[in-house]
Amino acid sequence: MPNRRICAWIALIAAGGAAIAAGAQTWKDKRIAEWSPDEARQVLTESPWVKTVTPTPNESDKPGRTRGGAGADGVGLGGFNLGLPGMGRRSGMNGAGRAPGEDGTQYSGALPTLTLRWISALPMSSALLIARELNAPAVDEDHYAIAVYGLPSGFLRGDPDSLGAGLKGRATIKRDKKKDMTPSGVEVLLRDDGPVVVYFFPRSSEIARKDKQVEFDAEIGRLKFAQSFVPDEMVYQGKLEL
Repeated sequence: MPNRRICAWIALIAAGGAAIAAGAQTWKDKRIAEWSPDEARQVLTESPWVKTVTPTPNESDKPGRTRGGAGADGVGLGGFNLGLPGMGRRSGMNGAGRAPGEDGTQYSGALPTLTLRWISALPMSSALLIARELNAPAVDEDHYAIAVYGLPSGFLRGDPDSLGAGLKGRATIKRDKKKDMTPSGVEVLLRDDGPVVVYFFPRSSEIARKDKQVEFDAEIGRLKFAQSFVPDEMVYQGKLEL
């Protein structure tokens, strides 16, 4: 027969594992005012309103962009010029697969992992405040808003308004059997830890819980990516939160 002490340890470990699993998303069963900073950070990193995606280089020929070398306006990353028209001063490749940033530092050839946050959702905007994330993007009640984090520092340079205008026509939200949604505006926040790009979509084009999934597609410079969100999962206290 198994030793009683061993059995007790097994039971204790199992109970502890179950408690951890049960408490993994304790924020779901609490009012927002009761969230701890740790629970808020969990919403910001492991909830249905946040996704991560690795973009791919868009190799299609476009005016003002060249592959594998000096480009018109912008920075290079991984052997591709990834800039936007009007992004500011020109920069060229400085070694294989690298390009200098504004301060002369080098980017590695690895593509960044981007974090997408549906920041107009009440749980997400509240978590940003509770976790005390500085310079959080502001969102009004008339828009859905998706923020893109993780772009390298210096990746976007120039006038933020001009940058946002250049990105506006290069993003959509796709819904099954419905017209694609296009942003009414794009805001670029140039921060020391890297730019944050915020896309605003008018709520007049409603996203419903019955929509099986919505896909956010965007291009930033020569980076392109697509990521799906599931409305039926984006629910807090029984209410769809977008």
